[in-house]
Amino acid sequence: MPKKIDHQERKETILRTALAVFAKEGYHDSNLSLIAEASGVSRPTVYQYFHNKDEIYYYAVKLVTGHLFAKYSAIAWDKEGGDEIDRMESILSDIIDTAVENESALMNLMDVMVDAKREGVDFADVIHHRTAKLSILFKRLLRQGMDGGRIRNIDNDATAEAILNLAELVCFRVAFFKVFDKQAAMAMICSYLDGLRT
Repeated sequence: MPKKIDHQERKETILRTALAVFAKEGYHDSNLSLIAEASGVSRPTVYQYFHNKDEIYYYAVKLVTGHLFAKYSAIAWDKEGGDEIDRMESILSDIIDTAVENESALMNLMDVMVDAKREGVDFADVIHHRTAKLSILFKRLLRQGMDGGRIRNIDNDATAEAILNLAELVCFRVAFFKVFDKQAAMAMICSYLDGLRT
């Protein structure tokens, strides 16, 4: 009887291997043959899942952001999680924890972005598109807090963008700095968010 293949698991294995190959070889010098060899599968098998290395990167961003957004939506609307500021702090704390727990994968993604940028490929639109839901989530929490009188009157769009930028900054620091102090990062974030309270 033929062995049953878990296609989702294989796709994610190829993805993780590809990110490691990108980090080792550089984005430009990597190709699907190298990824197939490192994954222990044939090149046609890799092509079943990904048409090119850009698609691998897009899938990595989609996979990570999709899982996280589902979790953060649950936190955002959990009334027992405190007020809107408390819930945003919980979301941002989890973002930091996730970045720290997946530091090597995050470093690989960042390396891919830097290497691709050198080659003229800019993934900013992909990242922006995939984080747009999180920005909308922050906007809704801010609006709800303003409507309830718990958050002072602010520019909702600009504030949500600033909060998202703080999250991106922290992820950048986790990926690129040898020493990362979560307490200091959370203190900075909490100080900013607490300044939004009425």
